[in-house]
Amino acid sequence: MTSSLLFNVTTFTYLVSMLLFFAFLASRAKALGTAGIVTAYAGLLAQTGAILLRWKESYDMGYGHAPLSNLYESVVFFSWTIVLIFALLDLKYKYRVIGAFVMPFALLGMAWAQLGLHSGIEPLVPALQSNWLLYHVVTCFLGYAAFAVACGISIMYLIKAGSEERGDSTPAGGLMGMFPPIRVLDDLNYRAIMVGFPLLTLGIITGAAWANYAWGTYWSWDPKETWSLIVWFVYAAFLHARFTRGWVGKKAAWLSIIGFAATIFCYLGVNLFLSGLHSYGGGK
Repeated sequence: MTSSLLFNVTTFTYLVSMLLFFAFLASRAKALGTAGIVTAYAGLLAQTGAILLRWKESYDMGYGHAPLSNLYESVVFFSWTIVLIFALLDLKYKYRVIGAFVMPFALLGMAWAQLGLHSGIEPLVPALQSNWLLYHVVTCFLGYAAFAVACGISIMYLIKAGSEERGDSTPAGGLMGMFPPIRVLDDLNYRAIMVGFPLLTLGIITGAAWANYAWGTYWSWDPKETWSLIVWFVYAAFLHARFTRGWVGKKAAWLSIIGFAATIFCYLGVNLFLSGLHSYGGGK
């Protein structure tokens, strides 16, 4: 058994989970929702095993580093954190339908990693040879994952709010009846961002400490640093507007989606299209 094989199993499992959630959304059969979340849990376990196995493979090759050092490994880890945050949300709230709007993010990440990225295990570049790597990457990606879940919930909010504004007389058992009430969706969006924002803040702080260790300065306005600050300000604005101006509903949902779009550009756009100190994250 290799980590590559387990990652392929994970990708297929997430595909099945996503299709089950779509079928649940279309048919309103609770058994399909249960099957979707059980399959997602199985994929999460398989991916956890694959990540640990890849870590072991790195030691076997004499490199001995956590599997968080290149674009392939970071995309895989991002997918893992998305499913982890969704699983925790499901354990607490049991809104299975959210899986139809969150699992596609995890599947897209895994499919891209497995089909389009270089998956070889390589030695760390000097800048990555620090324990700060683990602290920085884990906190950042857990924050990113919470924002991904918030984005999926915000899309649900906009769909349901639009349906209600049009006066659609959907029966209680209809498609919109599958969605949580819009007040619940708004609250879940807020709670997800309240989880992600402090994690992103910790990620920026640990990244600054890592930068000082690697390059002798806490902040150098590298494109990645600049965009991480932009993302931080977007979500800070979300929380500030909610606390002081009472921003809820559509405004909050759109700001959550914009924030996640900025997050994706900070993570992928900067790595792939802009040069800087984080160019090693661009993959091959």
